Amino acid sequence: MREYEKTGLLSMKELQVPSKKQLAKGVAILECVQEIPCNPCVDSCPVHAISMKDINAPPVNDFEKCIGCTKCVGVCPGLAIFVVKVKDDKAWVTLPYEFITVPKVGDSVQALDRTGTVRSKALVKKIVKHGKTMVVTIEVESCLAMDIRNIKV
Repeated sequence: MREYEKTGLLSMKELQVPSKKQLAKGVAILECVQEIPCNPCVDSCPVHAISMKDINAPPVNDFEKCIGCTKCVGVCPGLAIFVVKVKDDKAWVTLPYEFITVPKVGDSVQALDRTGTVRSKALVKKIVKHGKTMVVTIEVESCLAMDIRNIKV
């Protein structure tokens, strides 16, 4: 049994983690580990950075090809893709958001980790709608880049 199946939470060792150089340009972090037939992220990628061995395999991102465009974030039905960019002491985390109270650009929100624990305040930098999913980019401290995965308005 995999660790996340016991805890309900993904750990860093269960994820494909980009290098500091790759994080500096901004790349998609795929936190999809379910072996189910699903591939909208593959189809949405304009540079073919996301691939799958077969329709049931978890997707894999080629960080060298990825341009951090965020198109995959809004199409993932599992809300399991995040784009992370880090520069100096700041990070920008782009995440899917499907709650009724939608923040506005410039709002201060609470940044949550995978457990739902508030870790920091964050500034909303950008909001784009992809179908029914809002794709929100927030700014946080760079040390939180790989931990923040949701927001509370």
